[in-house]
Amino acid sequence: MKDFDLEHLQQILLTVATDIGLKILAAIAFWVIGRWLIGIVLNISRRALEAQKLDPTILRYVGSIISVTLNILLVIGILGYFGIQTTSFAALIATAGVAIGAAWAGLLSNFAAGVFVIVLRPFKVGDYITAAGITGTVKEIGLFSSTLYTPDNIATMIGNTKILGDTIQNFSHSPYRRVDLKCQLSGAADHEAAMKLLREKIAGIPNVLADPAVEVNILEFNLVGPVLAVRPYCNNDHYWQVYFDTNRVMSESLSSAGFPAPMASQNMIVKQS
Repeated sequence: MKDFDLEHLQQILLTVATDIGLKILAAIAFWVIGRWLIGIVLNISRRALEAQKLDPTILRYVGSIISVTLNILLVIGILGYFGIQTTSFAALIATAGVAIGAAWAGLLSNFAAGVFVIVLRPFKVGDYITAAGITGTVKEIGLFSSTLYTPDNIATMIGNTKILGDTIQNFSHSPYRRVDLKCQLSGAADHEAAMKLLREKIAGIPNVLADPAVEVNILEFNLVGPVLAVRPYCNNDHYWQVYFDTNRVMSESLSSAGFPAPMASQNMIVKQS
C-alpha cells in the first residue's frame, strides 16, 4: 500500500513538473517569438513613418511608445497563459499607476511637456537654441528630458517642463544670424574712413553674407573716442568662425592702415593763483 502511494505521488509530481516545465518552455518560446514580432512591427512602423518624412524626434518618440505598449501586452499574454487573471493584473497596474503618478507628478509633467514640445515643435534635433538658460545644440528630445550639447561640448540634460515653461530662443530657425561686435576708435581717427575700410575688409571674410550687407556704424562715444557697432551676417553654422575672424580683421586692417591706437587720455589745466 505504501509503495503504491509513493509511486502514485511520484507520478503526480512528475506530471506536475512536466506540465510546469512545458509551460515555462512555452512561455520562453512565446517571449522570444513575441519579441521577434515586436521588432518586425517596430521596423514596419518606422518605415511607414519615415515614408511620411516625419522628424527623427517624432520617430523615436512614437517608436518608444509602441515598443513599451507591445511589451506590456506580451507580458500580460504570457501571464494569462499561466492562468493568472489578467483583469486582476490590469487592475494592479492601474492602482500602481495611480500611486506612481502621485509620487512622480513632476516626472509625468515632464512627459506631458515633452509631448507638447513634439507637437508644437519650437525646435528640433540639430537646432542651436537657448532654453532654460542653457545654450547649445539639441541632440535628443526624450520622454522626460532633452539633451543639449553646449559649445564647450558638455552634454546637458534639461527637464522638458523647465524648457517649455521658460523662454526658448531658436537660432537655427532663420537662415542667417547677426554677429554683434564693437570696435573702439581713437578720437583722432577719421571714423568715416575707418568705417568704410572695415566694411570692405569684413565683407571679404569667408562665410560672411553679402545680403544682408555688413553694417558698420557709430554706436556711442566715450572718453577715448567713437565706438563702432560692427555687424556682419552669416549662417548659424559659421557664427564663431565669423566672430573670431572679424575681431582679427578689425585689429589687423586698422593697424596696417595707420589708424592711431585708441588710448585713454586726459588734459589737465593747472592755473596758478
